[in-house]
Amino acid sequence: MDQDKVKKMIEAAKMYYFKDYSQQDIADKLGVSRPTVSRFLQQAKEDGFVQIRIMDPSEDTENLAYRLKQKYNLAKVIVVSVPHYEENLIREYLAEDTALYLDEIIKDDDSLVLAWGQLMHQIAKKLHHKHVNHVSIVQMLGGFTHLEDNRYQSEILHLFAQALDSHPYFLPLPAIVDHVLVKQAMESDKYIRKILEMGKQANIALFTVDTSHSDSAFLQSDYFSNEDRTEIKLKSAGYIGTRFYDKNGQLCLSELSTRMIGLELEELKRKERSILVAGGAEKVEAIYGALNGRFANVLITDQLTAKSLLEKDQELNSRIDPSNAFPLSGIPLY
Repeated sequence: MDQDKVKKMIEAAKMYYFKDYSQQDIADKLGVSRPTVSRFLQQAKEDGFVQIRIMDPSEDTENLAYRLKQKYNLAKVIVVSVPHYEENLIREYLAEDTALYLDEIIKDDDSLVLAWGQLMHQIAKKLHHKHVNHVSIVQMLGGFTHLEDNRYQSEILHLFAQALDSHPYFLPLPAIVDHVLVKQAMESDKYIRKILEMGKQANIALFTVDTSHSDSAFLQSDYFSNEDRTEIKLKSAGYIGTRFYDKNGQLCLSELSTRMIGLELEELKRKERSILVAGGAEKVEAIYGALNGRFANVLITDQLTAKSLLEKDQELNSRIDPSNAFPLSGIPLY
């Protein structure tokens, strides 16, 4: 769309939403037809120039965010009000607010290490272009050539790199291998060592969680035996990437972890911003375990998940070792 049309589209949106002009009044002022005004208004929403939010006074998301921040000792919490509690809608709203948050915080010389999955893909698609210098986009873990999510892996990095005028760094390896010796051989490669080190050095991590009790394609893949799946469901509350932890945030299933390629969960604790984006009733236990493990210092979730996390009876603050807390001095607490 040329600049003249963009200008008219924005003028139409301002008159319609700010001044309560009718579409016919706008058409008369701009010298276009009423259907053209209708198309302008629709296009303005689709292109992100107009963003409509419905604020439900019965849900004080700022209060929920403050209470979560205090309970789990987080640097920042964003609670998103979702109108209908449906998985696809939750994912869409979380992705939109995450994209806006990233637009606020990303600056020159940042390095982002990214997980993969459907939510991450939606976030990538909702990013607005922002010119920054010397930003790196790094793949957090290896991939799965035979899973549906594989088609998102390279596209997520490409979309982030395109939005931020930056360069993507791929980890062209499987997420899990058959034996630790295979992993060690792969990680001895000079290029692979470089990418893994970039993931460690990245100052921003962006990821989601999943529950160990789901029937996800990952858990049903050939990488796991039936005995593995039974152990996963018995011992873990969730997983980040491919690494499992229990409800208290303790790493578990260590034998499996020795065969996994990618960023260790302990590295998430060292990030300037370790951003967990997740929501939905089925994810509560997985989010709870991740917060107990202190794998995130920024949480983006929906209002009902926020309420469920506040109702969890274990108060994390009572057992925090202050010497092991996140370095919050460099993070704006807004």
